[in-house]
Amino acid sequence: MQYEGVLNKMQTEFNNPIEYYLVFKNNFLNINQILDRTIQIEFVGYECLNCGEHKKIFRQGFCYDCFYKSAEVGDWIMRPELSTAHLGIEDRDLAYESKVQLQPHIVYLALSSDVKVGVTRKTQVPTRWIDQGASKAIEIVEVPNRYLAGITEVALKDTFTDKTNWRKMLQNEIATEDLFAIRESLLDKLPEEVKSYFDTTSNRLLDLNYPVLQYPTKIKSLNLEKTPSFEGKLKGVKGQYLIFEDGTVFNIRTYEGFVVNINIQ
Repeated sequence: MQYEGVLNKMQTEFNNPIEYYLVFKNNFLNINQILDRTIQIEFVGYECLNCGEHKKIFRQGFCYDCFYKSAEVGDWIMRPELSTAHLGIEDRDLAYESKVQLQPHIVYLALSSDVKVGVTRKTQVPTRWIDQGASKAIEIVEVPNRYLAGITEVALKDTFTDKTNWRKMLQNEIATEDLFAIRESLLDKLPEEVKSYFDTTSNRLLDLNYPVLQYPTKIKSLNLEKTPSFEGKLKGVKGQYLIFEDGTVFNIRTYEGFVVNINIQ
């Protein structure tokens, strides 16, 4: 079987285990169905996810020009406390920013390596947790906009990391912490304007199981620009990573906007 197309982050379906799909323009590939099979990945070129031009990808699937112009990659994406749509202030495109920022957001705790605090739109639950390779996750507060979520995350960064140790996550070295108990201890640490949302937020703990046949003991990352052709036996998927038998891991998210040819043997 052969597939060619532009890489986007894998689409997922919450199941036991999680279902993963690589979706291209004219077809799609169910990753779970090709576990334990040999896959060849060949780098063909670039295609910006924003303008569609065949220009070198700069970051997040965008070419250099689009990365610094598009509202989809403003600074408030990575730093939600910088959101200003609730004040009617534009960063790059107020209509887009209002659509994204002025909707319910979740501040959460996740176990993907250590205990991590993060922010996501409510519509992205549990997709965001799956993309991070979290084994467990729990909501702290649901707030009506991205700014409130952002200042909550900032308030908790002194207590928890906001980054995932991707090596630990892929080797399944997960901290054993009681997220429910930790959540119950956080009320006094929340910003005053957020505390009223604590009791109205769900405290359900979610467990996530990934389709992994073999976790790597030593990890090496596949760099498509340095190694434009790679072949290996697929042993698992976690987060947005493909895991191969020899310990090679391939982060699909890093290579969004890359055109590839995938051959399944």
